[in-house]
Formats: sequence, C-alpha cells, structure tokens
Amino acid sequence: MHHELKILPPYFEAVIDGRKTFEIRKDDRGFQAGDTVTLLEYDPADKGYYRSEVDKYTKRKHDAAIGYVTAYEQQPGWVVFALVPNG
Repeated sequence: MHHELKILPPYFEAVIDGRKTFEIRKDDRGFQAGDTVTLLEYDPADKGYYRSEVDKYTKRKHDAAIGYVTAYEQQPGWVVFALVPNG
C-alpha cells in the first residue's frame, strides 16, 4: 500500500539529509513493512497568504519504503516505522 503523509520542514530536512530514518505516526492507516510512502513537505507557518490548505504544501517531496514497524513503547494507537530508500 502507498501512503502520502504531511511532514513539517524541520523533520523533512532531517529525512532528506539522512539524520532522521524513522517516522512516529498515529496508526490510522495500518502501516506495514513493505508499504511505500511519499512525504510531502507542509509549511503552515510560511509567511505567505494562503488561498487554501493546498497552498501550504511546498511542492518538495521524498519517496521511501517502510522497512520495519513497531508499536513498542508508543502511546496506544501509535507506531514507529523505519524509512528506507525506495528503489
């Protein structure tokens, strides 16, 4: 399954430069190892005028696969998953 997920700029940058290799997310999508994700940079604090929610996306994205999923030590209903290069 493929998931498109919003991600804030500081976290997006950390994924892009390799410092952040995981995501902590509410498991409202049934994330599983082998799924793919597209992280869509989303900046609600940008100083521009927004006509709609869509305008808050920066148009930067990052594709990855989910390598491992665990709920260990997470709040109920939340998971951590490993991001691995897609392809």
